[in-house]
Amino acid sequence: MKQLIKHITLSLAGLSLLAACNKKLDITPEGAPTTGNFWQTETDAIAGANAMYSQFDDENFYGRGYWWFINASDDMVTGRVKAEGDNIKNFNSNFIGGSYTEGQWKLRYIVIKRANDVILHVPSINMDEKLKNRILGEAYFFSGLMYFELAYTYGDARAGVPIVKRDSLTGDQPIPRAANVNLVYEYIEKELLKAASLLPYFDEYTSDLYGRPHKTAAYAFLSKMFLYKKDYANAEKYADSVILSGKHKLLDNFADVFTIANNWTSEYIWSVYSNSQGPSGWGSILPGVMLENKGWGKYNGWGYYMPTKELYDSYEAGDKRREATILKPGDAFTFYGEARTYASTNSLSGYQFRKYMEPFSYAGGAHLSPNGDHPTTDLNLPLIRYAEVLLIKAEAELMQGKNADKEINMIRHRAGLTDVTNADMTELKKQRRSELAGEWANHHFDLVRWGDAQAAYAKPLHGFSGAEIWPARNFNPAIHNVWPVPRSEVTSSNGVVKQNGGWE
Repeated sequence: MKQLIKHITLSLAGLSLLAACNKKLDITPEGAPTTGNFWQTETDAIAGANAMYSQFDDENFYGRGYWWFINASDDMVTGRVKAEGDNIKNFNSNFIGGSYTEGQWKLRYIVIKRANDVILHVPSINMDEKLKNRILGEAYFFSGLMYFELAYTYGDARAGVPIVKRDSLTGDQPIPRAANVNLVYEYIEKELLKAASLLPYFDEYTSDLYGRPHKTAAYAFLSKMFLYKKDYANAEKYADSVILSGKHKLLDNFADVFTIANNWTSEYIWSVYSNSQGPSGWGSILPGVMLENKGWGKYNGWGYYMPTKELYDSYEAGDKRREATILKPGDAFTFYGEARTYASTNSLSGYQFRKYMEPFSYAGGAHLSPNGDHPTTDLNLPLIRYAEVLLIKAEAELMQGKNADKEINMIRHRAGLTDVTNADMTELKKQRRSELAGEWANHHFDLVRWGDAQAAYAKPLHGFSGAEIWPARNFNPAIHNVWPVPRSEVTSSNGVVKQNGGWE
């Protein structure tokens, strides 16, 4: 398995590299063997743990492939014609079996398998106890996180996803899906609670360990999981575990969150990060994917996932986040060290996401992968950050009939907005959209879990000029609230793994 991890990018989901003189999480895993004389020494434990991270460098994990699902929202459109991606956005089952999303399931189960190996074998190794606990905490964290991503993507009341239990490993035999998604959520709860009990806080790490799981990251995903489960009391409880830890706070300036200098500041909870500087690139390709196609002749941007006029117009007057999030024609920005005025020659909407543009501002592409076919940067791409935890708590409070003004106004203050009183779910939804647009927070699944997707997608989408750029879509909640199981998983299991109803 060395070829899979040779240029390991480390865990999380975003971008990042950090200059060669400031390398973080210097991982050189040796693979994930489970037989023979492995799992005998501390070195084996470290190598086995490091192997959990290898899949995160796959461009489809947190970069392009899964983002076609997020692209379904009304916040963005496919920036240029791409038939498979267009079918996904239109909930057309013709995309099933295609290359973009087919591997999402398998990639996550590879991580789960490696986490299970660590949890099964590391406890019996004679090694430093503090290191052992941290490694085991990492494994429980990744197990819980992978199941969470699988559960809300593919699971609902009709069926969850297969749970590979460590006390009854079945080798290569296919495992049926759990009877419902709540059974998976219950399993995730146990995994992430165990992770939180074993992991240190982030500020206990030395810089060479940045990018590894930590205690409040486990609590943050527990909180979000309970939000999806609609267990609002526990969603609030574990959001408070993050908030009351005193380890996090909002940065004063919203735009600063998305800068290389602030990769590891108080708002960081979990991101895609890589320190790999080999020819294959550095981490998530999402910033490059969102960049103007061909990067105005400077860099190989791919021109996907462009903001809509609906997103731009959704911001409240005076909201500082709008201009920090979206580039529109005529806006000034810096690209490759040069002042430019934004104009696109290919964006279907005429807009571009600005959030991830900072690495492209430096002369000579100093913070960019030299591999133009893998357009990555050294910016941490957030998977969950402190602002989202505050909004999770606010939503959980509102759903319990409580007042959430404190958390909502914290978010509004940074955006340059005045206080609101007795905020309701309409305000909460607006703040989630404005704060987290273009992020892994996943506006599509926000709309799904709020029951708003059908109405939102029944409206066409527009570009900067006001012209319609995407027609209304037919979203059927009975089918489209979950995505289809990859065809390869249904086929290779001989039907043991069932397809989601309506996607057959």
